Amino acid sequence: MMLSHSLTASLNHHWTQLAEFAPEALSQWQGSARRELEQALACSDFIATALAQTEGLLEWLHQHHNEVSREAYYQPELTAALEASSDEETFHRQLRLCRQRELVWIAWREIHNQWHVEESLQHLSTLAEVQILSAYQWLYQRCCQDWGTPMSPEGEPQPMLILGMGKLGGGELNFSSDIDLIFTYPENGETQGARRSIANAQFFTRLGQRLIKALDQPTMDGFCYRVDMRLRPFGDSGPLVMSFSALEDYYQEQGRDWERYAMVKARVMGREQYDCYQTLRKMLRPFVFRRYIDFSAIQALRRMKQLIQREVRRRGLTDNIKLGAGGIREIEFIAQSFQLIRGGREPCLRQRGLLETLEAIRELELLPTQAVTQLKQAYCYLRRVENLLQAIDDKQTQTLPDNELDRERLCLAMGDDDWASLQGHINQHMQAVNQIFSGLIGDDEQDNDADVESEYHDLWAMARDVDNTNLILAGLDLPDTDIAAQLLAFKQELAKRTVGPRGREVLNRLMPVILSKLLALPMPQQVLPHITHLLLNIATRTTYLELLDEHPSAIDQVLRLCTASPMVAEKLARYPLLLDELLDLTHLYQPLAPDAYSSELRDYLARIPVEDMEQQMEAVRQFKQTQLLKIAAADIAGVLPVMRVSDHLTYLAEAIVEAVVNQAWHQMVEKYGQPTHLTERDGRGFAVIGYGKLGGWELGYNSDLDVVFLHDCPSEVETDGRKVIDGRQFYLRLAQRIVHLFSTLTPSGVLYEIDTRLRPSGTSGMLVSTLDAYTDYQKTDAWTWEHQALVRARMIYGDPDLESAFTTVRHQILTTPRDQDRLREQVSGMREKMRQHKASGDKNVFSIKQDVGGITDIEFLAQYLVLRESGRQPALTRYSDNARIFEQAGELGVMPQAQAERLKLAYTRMRNALHRSHLAGESGKVEADAFLDERDVVKQAWQQWFAE
Repeated sequence: MMLSHSLTASLNHHWTQLAEFAPEALSQWQGSARRELEQALACSDFIATALAQTEGLLEWLHQHHNEVSREAYYQPELTAALEASSDEETFHRQLRLCRQRELVWIAWREIHNQWHVEESLQHLSTLAEVQILSAYQWLYQRCCQDWGTPMSPEGEPQPMLILGMGKLGGGELNFSSDIDLIFTYPENGETQGARRSIANAQFFTRLGQRLIKALDQPTMDGFCYRVDMRLRPFGDSGPLVMSFSALEDYYQEQGRDWERYAMVKARVMGREQYDCYQTLRKMLRPFVFRRYIDFSAIQALRRMKQLIQREVRRRGLTDNIKLGAGGIREIEFIAQSFQLIRGGREPCLRQRGLLETLEAIRELELLPTQAVTQLKQAYCYLRRVENLLQAIDDKQTQTLPDNELDRERLCLAMGDDDWASLQGHINQHMQAVNQIFSGLIGDDEQDNDADVESEYHDLWAMARDVDNTNLILAGLDLPDTDIAAQLLAFKQELAKRTVGPRGREVLNRLMPVILSKLLALPMPQQVLPHITHLLLNIATRTTYLELLDEHPSAIDQVLRLCTASPMVAEKLARYPLLLDELLDLTHLYQPLAPDAYSSELRDYLARIPVEDMEQQMEAVRQFKQTQLLKIAAADIAGVLPVMRVSDHLTYLAEAIVEAVVNQAWHQMVEKYGQPTHLTERDGRGFAVIGYGKLGGWELGYNSDLDVVFLHDCPSEVETDGRKVIDGRQFYLRLAQRIVHLFSTLTPSGVLYEIDTRLRPSGTSGMLVSTLDAYTDYQKTDAWTWEHQALVRARMIYGDPDLESAFTTVRHQILTTPRDQDRLREQVSGMREKMRQHKASGDKNVFSIKQDVGGITDIEFLAQYLVLRESGRQPALTRYSDNARIFEQAGELGVMPQAQAERLKLAYTRMRNALHRSHLAGESGKVEADAFLDERDVVKQAWQQWFAE
């Protein structure tokens, strides 16, 4: 190790002092250990001073300097020292000696680069937590002796919970950091066990004051930590300690943005020691992590960053690696922005540690992997520079040194040849961070106004009556429309909403932008009601307004989707969380692969504890709404033809059925165990059969799910759980639970309407049947229309044994020989009854689905062919969807190939038109002369096959 003149002079000075103070201990340092000691003394005045003033510390360091971790020793060693402390003076001294000893060891490893910076931050945080908690416990016992034990009204002893904030809460404390604390306790009451009782609030205030003094007050042995209590409710003017209920009231009614950011990292010291910890955690979580996507965080973080930048300029902190451009604070802001925006919906973003949060951001693909890697590397590098900077003299600083000696110390510890090299590495990391930060959050207030012509500002600001508004519209070449009345009605409704100052500020920026884009559309008066309906729904939730304000491209997508589909417009208005999906255009118009819905939903739910059923249910609904929006967007954009849309909707429904069955199964097994016959077989012995559109791969956006539940549990089976019930009763309750999970209304709506009336004996039958009972019913009691329904049935969930058995049963029933005249009479008679109830009855329109020659006629014809011909052509039972049934019929010679093709084409065209009609919010009725050729094909086929 070659030292410069300045470093050599510093080393010689410290070595002389040590030689005078502890010559015997110094003589033990030989060889490589001596060289390491010399480097440590050259780099850190703190280490040198501590070794030269603390009895026995040099010898202790010689014994322990090669240890790789000391976390496990903090608690037992400090506990033993404090137990031997009979008075407060000794107690204070032991706390300080412990802190000094361990910091010397941590600085030693830091200077010699013997661990990753994460280990350093963790050791520093654990040391602080042990000191805080040990001091609290020692003082709590003495306070109880003086004033009694604080009790709840029910007679339960009350602890004081200490919230570690900031880097302490995140497990990322730096070398010479302040500690930010908040004190709280569960319930009000009075102390018991002393001659004179005092209120719990008074007890904990005195305890808190003594704890702060124990940690913060300088003595001849130094201090432990500078304690900052300003993050508590009401800051310095607020009470030192508050009860849980008072804390909750404050954050619900007065909590500010910066307090939310502070609470992201909040952690109860020694949390596992308190039964009431979870109560506090659940109480604070809604304040910190909103259930909806919260884009207000970006604007607020930007404002905080601007304040910091002004402070940096005012104080001349241009060389500050924390507050400067691209510094540690910007990395923290990036992580916090994602936590606050999405943490309510993504549990993996609720972690306190910054590196863990960045990893979650990478896994969720919220930032490119390369950007996350750059942020991690920069954070670790800058935090190591920060620790080494503070280890020079145990001072809280993040400003790079301007004197030659400290610069050389930093270069030596960082392994750089000179100051220019070190500065180059620091600047490289900070520039990379600042580039990412500016792209995500930005440094300056965005001003959408600059891009919007003043006329649209006038239109929004001055629209007070119809005449005035029409005058402005005329100047925009938009006379004689309903826009003026619609806009005024919107402003009147908006005035009734409790929109705060921030919301109105955003609206005043946002509305001119929206109007400028909307009024450029071909038929703006048709789209404006959908947009205003959406805006009224989100007006009181400013974060969604800010989402649109921050992302003008999202406004373009809202207008595009709402123009094409009132159904999509209604979904966006009802579930504003979907607005978040409009930000990523690469995924918005590219739905998942059909076979990926199941695995994607499993991964989505894996982030939520399986026992948190409320969040699980909400997550499934959010997943459904998100995927529906993507399918609809791709549909509107023409990326998916109608048949593929139905495939996607059907695969999505199947994935959700699987997830809901899994949730219900978990709840049932938790309570009852599982039926014992499953120990000898694979699977769950349970199946969900899809009928109708679900079975026929023809689901629409608002389709119900027609299902039948089956199981194959023998009659003598019971469950093997704590509470034993009959096996068949288990499956009945499982089916009931599944229906409940589908039907429960949550903030994200009902999952699907479930229709189970196609089960054996309909609504009077059992909700779930054994396979044998189902088979007997189909063979002996089922009506012809039930066999028609079976044509479009298939198993959508279940194990292979049940699937094989059901397929066999279905095939047997459909291939059963039938009296053709009777079959023709029953099928045509059922169709005639449907026409009487559901046909339009209006000669001026054609109901695509129900009128003669429409879709239902084609469906009945397909079912009739299968029931009539499968006895001679069993392969006709292979498919459950109409298109492929006609393909099979043509290939097998059941009907002429040309006729089968024409029917399939007519069916596809009318289904496409019906689908477009529903997407546009229309009734499915068209002009009377529409689809004449297709209807003739259907009528001719119907006449041919149903003629007597």
